[in-house]
Amino acid sequence: MAPTVVVVGGGYGGITVAKALDDVADVVLVEPRDAFVHNVAALRAVVDPDWADRIFLPYDRLLARGRVRRDRAVRVSATEVELGSGEVIAADFIVLATGSAYPYPAKMDVEDSMGARTKLRLTHDALNRANRVLLLGAGSVGLEFAGEIKSVWPDKAVTVVDPHPDLVSGRFPDEFRSILRAQLDELGVELLLGTSLRELPAVADGRAATFTVTTGSGVDITADIWFVCHGASTESDYLAAALRPARQPDQRLAVTPQLRLSGQETVFAIGDVTAIPELKMAYLAQKHAEVVAANIRTLIGGGGDLVSHRPEAHAMVLPLGPKGGVTYTPDTGVLGAGPTSDIKGGLFVDTYREIFGLTAGA
Repeated sequence: MAPTVVVVGGGYGGITVAKALDDVADVVLVEPRDAFVHNVAALRAVVDPDWADRIFLPYDRLLARGRVRRDRAVRVSATEVELGSGEVIAADFIVLATGSAYPYPAKMDVEDSMGARTKLRLTHDALNRANRVLLLGAGSVGLEFAGEIKSVWPDKAVTVVDPHPDLVSGRFPDEFRSILRAQLDELGVELLLGTSLRELPAVADGRAATFTVTTGSGVDITADIWFVCHGASTESDYLAAALRPARQPDQRLAVTPQLRLSGQETVFAIGDVTAIPELKMAYLAQKHAEVVAANIRTLIGGGGDLVSHRPEAHAMVLPLGPKGGVTYTPDTGVLGAGPTSDIKGGLFVDTYREIFGLTAGA
């Protein structure tokens, strides 16, 4: 019989490793959502309702042999995964791909896709009614959201506040941030950096209601809606006692270069939940998945040399709407709006529809 591989988490890394091992193992993908959420395009789905249906991709055509179990892992040991329903799945190999949480709307906080679609529509309607928008966070999410808003509503006032003195954390050349600032200025996005709000708005985030807040530097901001655009977090409380030594204070998991959980032979971890010192991005989760799939294939085949993952240098493709943005990779250097739009203007939706076995009209 083929070995059983349980993949915990159906995000970018989880789907990649599950699909890659589907032909050599009995793959069980454990995921509480009823559909994959293409978070890369989530902010576009807020400003353009036509995108809301395009970012939810059903799992039913992902695997040819394996199965997707809609449930949540509540306890993971070296040899089994216990689900919230009480079912226990024995496993020869386990891949932890539980990702990270992030404030809505960059990531959905509703597991049911119909409920998430409804929430996106309500957020769009609220944003449409607002004349002035406040975004807290000048990282990639806050700036991308600002660009998406301005691409649809160029006359809306958008203010971005961040306590850090510069845009986007990470090791990027000065030219990257210079081009980014120039494009944001051209869009009319106001940046208030090196300061934070004395108090959060009295109204809930994502709701249309006029309010005034004051920054620590004494600037009053009046806006009609606001969003949190910072604060990724991970959760690994599902680990059984024998696996917990790998857990770091921030809940991320220490892994070996072969992406095994520290101290384990058959338990691997990929993506945002790992403590690998690199930016947390979808394409890196997929790179991790390729390494783990190759290593599990090797182990299934009887052993041999395993491949390793080397932490990636900082790189980013940051769109500002469909036609703007800036890119940096060590290989290409800094690229401006045109090349960035060519790379990510379509947000890879068609690529993921193909991965999930969906035709252009399906």
